[in-house]
Amino acid sequence: PPPLQTPYFWTSTKWPATELDYAIYLAKKNIRKQGDLIEHEKDNYNLLHKRINHTWDFVVMQAREQLRDAAPAGAGGAIDCQEQAYWLVNRPPVRMGWGSWVGGQWVRGWRVQPWAGGEDGGAGSEHGPGPVRRARGFPPAPGTVLYIKFNEQYVPHDPIMSGCLPSNPWITDDTTYWAMNAPTVPTPTKLRVERWGFNFSELLTDPLGRAQLLDFLKKEFSAENLSFWEACEELRYGEQSRITEIVDSIYQQFLAPGATRWVNIDSKTMERTLEGIKTPHRYVMDDAQMHIYMLMKKDSYPRFLKSELYRNLLAEAIIPPETKKR
Repeated sequence: PPPLQTPYFWTSTKWPATELDYAIYLAKKNIRKQGDLIEHEKDNYNLLHKRINHTWDFVVMQAREQLRDAAPAGAGGAIDCQEQAYWLVNRPPVRMGWGSWVGGQWVRGWRVQPWAGGEDGGAGSEHGPGPVRRARGFPPAPGTVLYIKFNEQYVPHDPIMSGCLPSNPWITDDTTYWAMNAPTVPTPTKLRVERWGFNFSELLTDPLGRAQLLDFLKKEFSAENLSFWEACEELRYGEQSRITEIVDSIYQQFLAPGATRWVNIDSKTMERTLEGIKTPHRYVMDDAQMHIYMLMKKDSYPRFLKSELYRNLLAEAIIPPETKKR
């Protein structure tokens, strides 16, 4: 007899399809199928990767956890089919812009969901904190609780919601806050240094954080990894007319046999990259760049956070005093 349908996919539950859940499903399928997605899934995967790039580490983490906790052999195939059928019907339209797909409709901007107490435990205000609101009869959306925890760490770093020191430049004429958080400053603020510890992307996207990481990698004799990543970023976002020149420069510095700053890339990735540079384009180094990115993320980044360099940065970081009102 055919297996029973799992309650998660019962249509009677009226499960609210969200972009985050759909992104986790696509990431899970991408890992399981090794990138062999259907055409519309590839398009949606790429769009979601751009739309919610700031939480993509969380998406991949959830996808891997769900794969690890998947049903035992024999039942997994049936559940996979049910999950695919569910998302064929309920997948949210992926749009680029400010808004989100919640409960079957497109919501512009941030959607505030009232918080409820009662049987779910605890009481919350209209905007929280409080328990995750859920309907009776089916479990909370996969990843919802962890997603909230992931974002809670950013609350003290939001100058609008939590305020900022020494004063808020959006409501005063004092621009000291912007000066203290400029791309390059002699001594960063404590909040800025703490944010580098949230994830590797936070460290790389901050010019000052990237400079500190480069100093650390130089001591470990692996600075060429970060330099290669930066060169690939220049290729991706640089001028169209210089693409051939930049590709050749990257090859000569980092990939050619006997290169002065040779980077360690696996043979398959190197083979695809060398084949690609025969017809240079701005995305030709993507595979190699991702390989080096993951190498730094899994190896160099954890050591950086444990290093004396990072501990000293935290200890010497500035905590701005509040500006006294006249």
